[in-house]
This record gives sequence, C-alpha cells and structure tokens, in this order.
Amino acid sequence: MKNAIPSAFIRAIPKSDLHLHLDGSLRLKTLIELARKAKVKLPSQTEEGMRKLVFKDSYKDLLEYLHGFMYTCAVLQDLDNLSRVSQELVEDNAAEGVRYIEVRFAPQLHVSPKGGVRDVVAAVVRGMQAGAKAHNSSKAVRSGADVPFHFGIILCAMRRFKKGMSPYFADILRIMENAPKDEVYAAASLELARAAVELKDAGMPVVAFDLAGEEAGYPPGDHRDAYQYAHDHFIQKTVHAGEAYGPESIWQAITQCHANRIGHGTFLFAHEMIKDPRITDRKKYVEDLVNYLAAQRIGIEVCVTSNLQTIPSLKSIAAHPVRKMIDYGLSVSVCTDNRLISNTNVSRELELVCEHARVTLLELKRLVIAGFKGSFFPGPFSEKRRFVQSVAARYETLERQLLGAGIQEIPD
Repeated sequence: MKNAIPSAFIRAIPKSDLHLHLDGSLRLKTLIELARKAKVKLPSQTEEGMRKLVFKDSYKDLLEYLHGFMYTCAVLQDLDNLSRVSQELVEDNAAEGVRYIEVRFAPQLHVSPKGGVRDVVAAVVRGMQAGAKAHNSSKAVRSGADVPFHFGIILCAMRRFKKGMSPYFADILRIMENAPKDEVYAAASLELARAAVELKDAGMPVVAFDLAGEEAGYPPGDHRDAYQYAHDHFIQKTVHAGEAYGPESIWQAITQCHANRIGHGTFLFAHEMIKDPRITDRKKYVEDLVNYLAAQRIGIEVCVTSNLQTIPSLKSIAAHPVRKMIDYGLSVSVCTDNRLISNTNVSRELELVCEHARVTLLELKRLVIAGFKGSFFPGPFSEKRRFVQSVAARYETLERQLLGAGIQEIPD
C-alpha cells in the first residue's frame, strides 16, 4: 500500500526542526552577496554555478559534503552577518509552516576580533527574534488562527578542531600546546558549557548543549566534564552519535553525557559495528538499547537526506532505519540538518519519509507532534504544554479542512 498524503497538507501543517545547523542553512543568494562584500572567493558568482560546483543534491563522500562550510563559515565572522542569516532562517522556516526550530552552531567557530562567544550568540538571537516578531505580529497569529513561532539555541562543542578554523581555536591550541589534543578539545567544550549556563541565566534562549564533528576516534565520553557541567546546571543535552559510529557511541552519549536526545542515530541497529569484545550478544545489546531509548523517550533527530549524502553505504531512503525506529516506538523527529548543504527543507524531509518509509496519516501526526513534544522549549513546562496543545489543535483543523474524512490508502 502506498500512502497518498498530499504535499499541500504537509506544507500547511505546523512543523518543527530540532536538528538545524545555522552555518549549513544560509540562503544561497545571501551567501553570494556576503562573500562579495567580504571578498571571500567563491567557485561561482551565480546560484546555478554554486549548486553545480558546491551545494549539490548528492555528494561522493562526507569530505565533499563538508566542503561548503568553508564558504559559509567564512562569511559568518561578522556579527551583522550572523544576525542577518539568523533572521532569514526564521523567515524561511515560517514561510513553509515551521513553527519551532532549535538552531545549533559552534560559537567558537565565529569568534573574531569584533566579538567573543557571548557576542556571537547575542547576534544570532537578535536576528532570530526579529524574524519571529514578524511572524508573531501577523493577523493570523494575533487572531488565534495560526500558532506563534518559537525558537531555541543549541551551542555545539567540537570533537576536534585546528588552528585555522577560528582565532579562538588557534588561541587555545597555542596556550595548551604541550597538552594532549583530547585534553585541549575537552577544555574548549567545558568553556563553552560554562558560557551556555551564563547565557541561559542571563535570559538568552540557550536550551541545550551539543557535540558535533568527526565521530569515529573522538568519543563523546572525552567531553564528559562539559556535559556534567551542563547537566548540573539544568541545560538539556544532545549529542551527534550513531552517525558514523555504532550503537556503543549512542550508549556512551546517554550514560556519560546524559543525552536527552540523539543527533542522527543512523547506525542504532548496526549490531555488526559493535567493537567492545565484552559485548558477546550484540543483537541483544542493540535490542536493549533501543528499548531503553523508547522507554526513556530519548528522542532521535533524524535527517534522511543528509544521511544519504554523507553515508555511502546508505543507498536509499527505503533502506534508512527511520521506518524501524517508528516501528519500535521511538520518539522520532524529522529534521533537515543543513538546509543549504543538503538542498532541503522540513516539508521535503517529511514528504520523503512519508513516501519511502510508508508512513500513514496517523504516524505522520505522531512524528510531527513528537517534534514539538521532544523540543527543549525555552520556557516553563506549562507554557510548552500550551504551545504543543495549540499545535495539535491547528494540525487537526488543517486535517479537517484539507483532508476531509481522512486520507485513503491506495494500491501501489
């Protein structure tokens, strides 16, 4: 059976994006304009040329996928630019029906002589507030016909870094030049966790702490001090895990980093990737891990297009474990990862999952609501609950208006 959920319905319903990298989600037109002003040399000065040479629909490997960040990060060393792209990101999401996003970025990457970590975060928040204000002051929102737009900020620590990545990383590598590299990386993440707490306490919508970058060889446990600090100060935690490594990475993220959500989790079911010789029954280990995730409602931030573009062994969306995750009752949210790099948006990701993972109308509703329920909403729980209820009510209204008696299952 093939599910005929209309694209118009998917675009209209309120949606969320819990795994959204700021520096991978610029408007291409804006990138070209900012690069010209900052004298950053691009391979092409046209959107068509950049799509052909850099931001493609498919990539041969992770290295080619990451190449585009060289250009996006180069134009985001300016606080005004950070504010602008943040505002545009909210506008683009709001235009396609997204009503909640959690934007993640590594502020230490954007440190410059003009501003430190706190200035970088403040610039992003200013831009996002401006974008949200434009939507929330609309007649539809004020009348209650639409739900307001909310957002949260997730600060990303880097598993590893080099001097050339930013002045901040160059400084800490110089100061700790005689220390083992893993200690340097851990020191930077702990400093960022402290900044996250300070910013949250100062009223910034910093909702979580994350760990991104090369997974294999750089385990999340190396950053346990940073995560413990965030945990001790009521900061939520998410970890990129199971994207390029096996189930052990996910379990370490949960047990050593107190992860409330897992970014990607693509190899959650890959028992053959388990390396610990003490784990003799690998299939049981995976089964126990999956059931633990489901029971504890530890969310999985799924990004299908990005996974297909960066994991050569993953040949199709039908082969993606998202269907299996749904069948196991996991708290799955469908996300974009990088709107520009992956040339996608939330509506497209949901359409792909619905079509290729054979998602029913009821399952779609559960996926959408799971995104809002699993969010690290920047406010009291009572406010979050009211927001989720308003989202559910809006969803059901659109369901009646656009689908009538409901979706019909039709033969292949």
